[in-house]
Amino acid sequence: MKNNRREFLQKAGLLTTAAGLNYIAPAIAAAQPAPAQGNKVLAGAKNAVVDTKHGKVRGYTRNKVLTFKGIPYGASTAGDNRFMPPVRPKNWDKVKDCLVYGPICSQKLNTGWLAPEYGFLYQWIDGYQDEDCLRLNVWTPAPDGKKRPVMFWLHGGGFFSGSSQEHPSYDGENLVKLGDVVVVSVNHRLNIHGFLDLSDYGAKYASSGNVGMLDIVAALEWVRDNISNFGGDKDNVTIFGQSGGGTKVITLMAMPSAKGLFHRAISQSNSIVQVATHTYAKQITEIALANLGINKDNIADIHKVKPLRLQEAIAYAEGKMGGKVPADVGRSGLQPVVDEKILPTHPFDPVAPGMSANVPFMVGTCRNEAGVAIGDANIENLDEGGLKKRLSDRFKTKGDLVYQTLRKAHPTAKPVEILTYLSAQNPIAYLQASRKAAQNAAPVYLYMFAWHTPQLDGRPRAFHCSEIPFAFGNTDVAENYTGAGDEARKLGEKMAKAWINFARSGNPNHAGLPQWPAFNDANGATMMFNDQCVVKSDPDGDARKLLTRVFYNKEF
Repeated sequence: MKNNRREFLQKAGLLTTAAGLNYIAPAIAAAQPAPAQGNKVLAGAKNAVVDTKHGKVRGYTRNKVLTFKGIPYGASTAGDNRFMPPVRPKNWDKVKDCLVYGPICSQKLNTGWLAPEYGFLYQWIDGYQDEDCLRLNVWTPAPDGKKRPVMFWLHGGGFFSGSSQEHPSYDGENLVKLGDVVVVSVNHRLNIHGFLDLSDYGAKYASSGNVGMLDIVAALEWVRDNISNFGGDKDNVTIFGQSGGGTKVITLMAMPSAKGLFHRAISQSNSIVQVATHTYAKQITEIALANLGINKDNIADIHKVKPLRLQEAIAYAEGKMGGKVPADVGRSGLQPVVDEKILPTHPFDPVAPGMSANVPFMVGTCRNEAGVAIGDANIENLDEGGLKKRLSDRFKTKGDLVYQTLRKAHPTAKPVEILTYLSAQNPIAYLQASRKAAQNAAPVYLYMFAWHTPQLDGRPRAFHCSEIPFAFGNTDVAENYTGAGDEARKLGEKMAKAWINFARSGNPNHAGLPQWPAFNDANGATMMFNDQCVVKSDPDGDARKLLTRVFYNKEF
């Protein structure tokens, strides 16, 4: 029976367990005893026990840091709760064990492992899937009533995949030890579970296109109402995330329900400033429902469809839609929906969100976001003629313009390096910084991570995600990313301290870095993180402007 159940879970992700949503913080729990001298890890009945609004939770201590994994902040989203805003579950009476990561949202199979070099670098932790996935994790020095800055992490994977535990680099222990902060990370609904716009199929589904973001708001409310019990300051919360997590950050900045729940924001390697319109989202929904045999007359049946079947339907719909998107949509596929209520406007289009004007903002990217040489060693031998052909194949009649502009901006770059610059992240980060600075209300700091990994003969360079272990102080933990060498460790300490200082005060400067000016259009100030950190003015110049036309204006 047990093996059958496990097989069933692996195929469909249907295990449902009780969960809890915490909103009002009770009295602070007494400080817990430290591990016996010499113990690196301690778990026990009376160790690392903290009160929350819905009951006590028990974690464990590692290297004097208290860790709690899989704390429920919302009820299961299965059955009648599917496609609905997150709800509060019942309290629990016994101490809840929060010793291991919780379930992750149902999602398509991670096929990245089929590309060995990607698998080596990323070392994904796939987890197990279930609709009871509203869980968060906390790392803290002590539940002692001290008001420490809270750093609230949002994982990548677009809006369709990933989790708070998917990479070793997400572990919060070293940030806690380095900066005396509290770190929180969160799982929430993704893909068809979090962003299927069913608003045309009944009033009860009015929020369905944005419930994945409402989950994150609920997690931030949990922080507001409980984090003081863990030694954190509810009035000093920094949201930070990478890739899709960076887009979640800027989306929260435009959501009225999130206002006041965070006080600083960091967006890492985010590639869009727009999300979906109802017109675009409606097309995806119609195709997916038709594939499921569901319409307005039998819409209630969607609550009974197995998660695996939902994944098949949305994959079919996105395949039918193709990768082409309208000028007023951020990316292809499911994503938050501008609905005039939960999300009144696009996050950073045509301007930065006014409701977050007073929130200090840090934004940046990796130098070589388009890691074309991962999994393809031969491309290192690409010559100038081969580069021109690739650009011509991609951009047709505009290929020569792209070549001439990028080559002029980067005259000494290898042909393969030019290809690694062909991504939306760098021009979009600059655009976000410019629009936020135009508000003239809070400082903006722009960076570019340019450190090349020595792994795989250096071919990945500063690839997408490669800055994460540095920002977390986890260069030794993410040894397959970094090589765990001295240079990586030194840069990791500098970057992690910048992230910590920004979380503490809204200013990332510290003695280990050259003076990092706040960004504005006049100075174009960009901190280049490398073995030698320097500030440059608009390092890509005309190439950035051209790529803005490509990826934002969608001209070609």
